[in-house]
Amino acid sequence: MTPHVAAPDPQAGAAVKAADRAHVFHSWSAQGLIDPLAVAGAEGSYFWDYDGNRYLDFTSGLVYTNIGYQHPKVVAAIQEQAGKLATFAPAFAVDVRSEAARLIAERTPGDLDKIFFTNGGAEAVENAVRMARLHTGRTKVLSAYRSYHGATSTAINLTGDPRRWPSDTASAGVVHFWAPFLYRSPFYSTTEAEESARALQHLEDTIAFEGPATVAAIILETVPGTAGIMTPPPGYLAGVREICDKYGIVFILDEVMAGFGRTGKWFAADHFDVVPDLMTFAKGVNSGYVPLGGVAINAEIAATFDKRAYPGGLTYSGHPLACAAAVATIQVMEDEKVVENAAHIGENVLGPGLRELAERHPSVGDVRGMGVFWALELVKNRETREPLVPYNAAGEAAAPMAALGAAAKKNGLWPFINMNRTHAVPACNVSEAEAKEGLAALDAALSVADEYTA
Repeated sequence: MTPHVAAPDPQAGAAVKAADRAHVFHSWSAQGLIDPLAVAGAEGSYFWDYDGNRYLDFTSGLVYTNIGYQHPKVVAAIQEQAGKLATFAPAFAVDVRSEAARLIAERTPGDLDKIFFTNGGAEAVENAVRMARLHTGRTKVLSAYRSYHGATSTAINLTGDPRRWPSDTASAGVVHFWAPFLYRSPFYSTTEAEESARALQHLEDTIAFEGPATVAAIILETVPGTAGIMTPPPGYLAGVREICDKYGIVFILDEVMAGFGRTGKWFAADHFDVVPDLMTFAKGVNSGYVPLGGVAINAEIAATFDKRAYPGGLTYSGHPLACAAAVATIQVMEDEKVVENAAHIGENVLGPGLRELAERHPSVGDVRGMGVFWALELVKNRETREPLVPYNAAGEAAAPMAALGAAAKKNGLWPFINMNRTHAVPACNVSEAEAKEGLAALDAALSVADEYTA
């Protein structure tokens, strides 16, 4: 469906930009070096600026608009809830809060049937770790390099990418380990089976040297997102589950980005037949229309707090507007078969299309993903696998990726770019035609990246 784009109004756009630059402090940015686009509107898989330029959003916002922008049924549900009960404190039973929790619990794997609501993913991770530590009486948490778990105090220390470095206290009870990633294997593996086995042995060795009785939890993104969409090899997550059971460690899966249809199933864990003890979620639970996240909790951990107060909470936990958006989003996903569409697009359009691009473009070293959750690993040389730009490159060193991004935008595609990768992460209800439009624009942009190969 082609969205209605309002008539260009550059003067209004200039006013929006001026107010932003005067007063808005942006995340993850050197404030004087950024030039944020002034957005005039959005609908479905597209958004547009005040100059009349329309972009196909291959980022889904920050990988959260799983049902696209401005879905009329979710917008109506928020409006209706605002007229009925716009807000209420979290200590009370509220119909829409209860219904959102019920619908989420129905879809989580295993006995993850109790839902603690937060305002977003980082708070969900903070509370999941707190629950694990209180439940076990232990302090350490193991997390992977090449991961992202949020920007609050504990979550940023758990994170395994460079965004952690400026805030890393080295005393938060966090130990990092290597998770499997065959394309850049830290274990010198040549097959997925080798990578899985060696990664599991490395994890168990890490636990042995840290002291099993000191480890409260292992937290993993089921499919790591921002760090590179590295689908775990067969047997790995099941092996982590076994290790956790062996040592009495709480297994936390972070599904903030991978959950709610992104991988072609309700949760990425469903692909691997694994049930964690705690699962964090956010983003796609209501397509980001109103901030919402949470922790899905199993029966054993929930029972820990039956007679013992849980020492945590948020003023806006289970906010009625956010929960109304979640109820409507889940219903839309059911009625419109959004999860099934994500699986179809991944299997029949994005997967084959991205692999075809890799055959034509020497800058593409690896293609990986599932559903509407894909990454292209860009390299200078396919044989050496040298990244197109250095790890955590900035400024002039990152110029090849900046050129790729500029070329994509010129062709009407808003790309997701991180380090030496571009991710194809459109809305879960993206159409075949829209996905093919994105692939065509990406094809043209990769020709620019090819110029930097050796």
